[in-house]
Amino acid sequence: MTELDTQPTIVVIEDEAAIRRFLRATLAANGYTVLEAANGQEGLAQVALHRPSVVLLDMNLPDMDGLAVIERLRAWTATPIVVLSAREREEDKIAALDAGADDYVTKPIGTGELLARLRVGLRHKIRTADQREPTVVTVGDLHIDLERRQVLVGEREVHLTPNEYTLLTTLARYAGRVVTHRQLLTSLLGPNPVSEASYLRVYMGNLRQKIEVEPARPRYILTEPGVGYRLRDE
Repeated sequence: MTELDTQPTIVVIEDEAAIRRFLRATLAANGYTVLEAANGQEGLAQVALHRPSVVLLDMNLPDMDGLAVIERLRAWTATPIVVLSAREREEDKIAALDAGADDYVTKPIGTGELLARLRVGLRHKIRTADQREPTVVTVGDLHIDLERRQVLVGEREVHLTPNEYTLLTTLARYAGRVVTHRQLLTSLLGPNPVSEASYLRVYMGNLRQKIEVEPARPRYILTEPGVGYRLRDE
């Protein structure tokens, strides 16, 4: 039985009591055990004590910035972190994701989307705990066989250039999660990559032409404007 079949634990780090009440009721009604923290230090302690399945983190906390919480957690745990914040600037999203957050969702958010993002976080936790990289990633008709280095759309084999294949497999390894422009460029160019989003858009456009039925309306590789890309996970 996987953690998706049992009752996962969520630590909610959020200073607004009304939002905590809403999240507590919503998550409990959907099978989650909810632990709450009203500030960053309390949240760090809850995570250390209870080792939750996912951390749901607000960035505006009274005692410390949410970015510092992410960095402190990433120093010792790979527990998935889903940021739920009113900060909408691209710079804030990029900073949180580059610091180690698994996802970034802006308030307000619908219940359905929030639950979907948490499910992605749970799947990532299971893969991390298993310590084995998936050999095949399947999203709809898209099949990526990492062991055979083979990509299929339905029954059709797709031939990719080395750069296109690297981008696709990087997204596949983090399926459902936002991968920032910098992270993708690093996968192509190594440390200290050229910070040039247009360079990435060319390769991503070519990749979509090969795997998407309608490249202008992609089903598989979704754009997170100004931040990066996400391979759909469900």
